[in-house]
Amino acid sequence: MSVSQTPQKPGESERPSQPIKPMPDAPSLFSDFDLYLFGQGKDYRIYEKMGAHPRTVNGVTGVNFALWAPNARAVSIIGDFNQWDRKATPMQLRHGDLGVWECFVPGLEPGTLYKYAICSRFNNYHTDKSDPYGFQFELRPNTASVVADISQYQWRDQEWLEQRPQRQQLNSPMSIYEVHLGSWRHIPERHQEGAVEEDRFMTYRELAESLATHVKKLGFTHIELLPITEFPFDGSWGYQVTGFYAPTSRFGPPEDFKYFVDYMHEQGIGVILDWVPSHFPKDGHALSYFDGTHLYEYSDSRKGEHKGWGTYVFDYGRSEVRNFLIGSALFWLREYHIDGLRVDAVASMLYLDYMRPSGEWNPNHYGGREHLEAVDFLRQFNEAVYDQAPGAVTIAEESTAWPLVTRPTYVGGLGFTFKWNMGWMHDMLEYMHLDPIHRRYHHNNITFALMYAYSENFILPLSHDEVVHLKGSMSTKMPGDLWQRFANLRSLYGFMWGHPGKKLLFMGGEFGQWHEWNFKESLDWHLLDAPSDPHHAQLQDFVRDLNALYKQEPALTTRDYEGEGFSWIDCHDSDNSVISFMRRAHKDEETLIFVCNFTPVPRYGYRIGVPYPGVYNEVINSDDLRYGGSGVINNQYMPSVPRNWQSCPHSILLTLPPLSTIVLKWRPFAEHEMPQPELPTSETEN
Repeated sequence: MSVSQTPQKPGESERPSQPIKPMPDAPSLFSDFDLYLFGQGKDYRIYEKMGAHPRTVNGVTGVNFALWAPNARAVSIIGDFNQWDRKATPMQLRHGDLGVWECFVPGLEPGTLYKYAICSRFNNYHTDKSDPYGFQFELRPNTASVVADISQYQWRDQEWLEQRPQRQQLNSPMSIYEVHLGSWRHIPERHQEGAVEEDRFMTYRELAESLATHVKKLGFTHIELLPITEFPFDGSWGYQVTGFYAPTSRFGPPEDFKYFVDYMHEQGIGVILDWVPSHFPKDGHALSYFDGTHLYEYSDSRKGEHKGWGTYVFDYGRSEVRNFLIGSALFWLREYHIDGLRVDAVASMLYLDYMRPSGEWNPNHYGGREHLEAVDFLRQFNEAVYDQAPGAVTIAEESTAWPLVTRPTYVGGLGFTFKWNMGWMHDMLEYMHLDPIHRRYHHNNITFALMYAYSENFILPLSHDEVVHLKGSMSTKMPGDLWQRFANLRSLYGFMWGHPGKKLLFMGGEFGQWHEWNFKESLDWHLLDAPSDPHHAQLQDFVRDLNALYKQEPALTTRDYEGEGFSWIDCHDSDNSVISFMRRAHKDEETLIFVCNFTPVPRYGYRIGVPYPGVYNEVINSDDLRYGGSGVINNQYMPSVPRNWQSCPHSILLTLPPLSTIVLKWRPFAEHEMPQPELPTSETEN
């Protein structure tokens, strides 16, 4: 049984054989101003006219169809209502200068299957295309568009939307749980015939409750969805999109996805959507060679094709194509109340020579490798989101040193709110993969990111890309035996939550799944219930407590993107593979100290410098027994002494557990706690 019933295939219609004719005198949905804006690439509500829209004309109900196909000689609507007859329901070229075709078909209703039959002016080219602006599609492998009225859902998240600008400020906590809806969790279903068990996807409505419960329990503030924009091939994970205005039918109809977002907001969880304006697949039913010409893609393959991905590149220099894409972005933010868009593969857009050898790309008119039209598009996109969707964020997956990605366009930036810190991710995973005995020689891996941490507004990602294609799961990346693997993972997460930048963790990483992510299968939830191996549940508890600390301590968020919010205590103790640093808020008493020991050797009497006289207590320790650690903890308050150490006027002695991150918080001395003169000690002279 599928998640949703597959609509009838072409030729299987049970409708009357008499075709329904279009109404020739129906007025156009487009004003002259609409067309002017579309030609300029700035009609940001173009989706309200293009595509299929239920409508009433002179008291007659039906569906209005509109299509941009400037190089078509003839276009007609085909569908289950006219037995897919290419001659039965012709469209009219209403606006010849722009190539906009339109017709109103009486009697049609939501649920009608349709495509556009296009005859090109060139080479007698004929093709049947799904609707670029379609709001719903058939369940794959079928490819017809489905007439949908998405205006009926009653939202209940007004309070969330009003608070969203404050929730998503740079100084607000943002801890993101990255999710692939098709493999987060499956539901076993028993067929009536033969009682055969089979896995199936959860629906949007089923996912809403289950996923929100899990995310809320662990304390994440947001989820980020791998693309749910309609796509034909499961193995693309949604990154090869054919329906830029439609949630995939794999998990239910459009109104169910609205319910999913609405429910998340009711539970206090933001929803970020991966959005892919960087390329599109060559599937014949979709955008490629749309009207017998390279309409949506560049005609020159040196600019318009990603041969390594087998996809086409959008023509960012064409106003109508930019309008299509920016309209899609704003559509998700407006119509589905999405809280942010993470733009995939930005690096591939910025460079003309991306994944192209010499001779297979042309420089720009200045002789450089920068893709100037794509740069202009990204700036226009970010300006439109900032202006049209208050409080929404945009996130760049950008892996190069392109400057000013998260700076305003008026100072020459691209205008994104955040950027994934891919360099931090690669450096840290390379470091953690090493046997601890070798880490002393790679200390730079854990300190280098602070050299550029404030050049952009970074998100620290441990994403899906790092647990596929034989890279192993997060837990199998760690060296050592079972205990050491989980201790390493806890120490990494502790360091990550203390490091400047927002946080992102891909599903399964929160409990240390052993298997590499497989988009065809559910996560290994049974590991959380295994009494013989409690490490998975204990790791999940640690992630929960990290998120709680992150949200309650201003030092971790209020100055996240200010250099004054971070300072090293000691970043030079490579011999012991130990680092220590401070996170600061605006008040001294809110300061937190992080100390990380990336070796399995516990260190007793380890002295670190501290900024203020007073008492320091441990607020979290990844080596705590309840997290699966060895139980080496600092369970007593640690008073400071007025001894200069590591450029600090005071210092304390503490115990460093093996493979651990500990977090300390300061408070002033009470009168009876004033320190005594310090006695000689055998402390570690680091």
